Amino acid sequence: MEKAILNEILGKHWDWVRGQKGGERADLSEKKLPGANMEGANLMAAKFYHADLKGCNLRYADLRGANLVEADLSWADLSWADLRRCDLRRAILRDAQLRGADLREALLEGADLRDADMGDGRLPADESRNGPAPPRPS
Repeated sequence: MEKAILNEILGKHWDWVRGQKGGERADLSEKKLPGANMEGANLMAAKFYHADLKGCNLRYADLRGANLVEADLSWADLSWADLRRCDLRRAILRDAQLRGADLREALLEGADLRDADMGDGRLPADESRNGPAPPRPS
């Protein structure tokens, strides 16, 4: 997918999240987006069913309630991403970076987390305190 088209979809999604006229929920289901840079994007409740997100930069992204069922997130950077209530059933997260990611209430049934770096991530049942996220790069 071309970067300009992805940026347009993300812009309309941001409008949808804020309840703005012309906003539209992002549906990137079954799209091929390997290596896309969506760092810090608000992707709350976006649809990524069976999407190819290999190697994507999703650092600090807000993915609360997103549908990532069967998405391929191999080698993706999800460091400090907010994945609360995210549906990651049967998602592939092999070798993904999940340092500091918040996975509380996430659905992980059948997800492949082999060799994923959880670092200080918060798993669904983890009620420990991890401290503040490091500052975002400028």
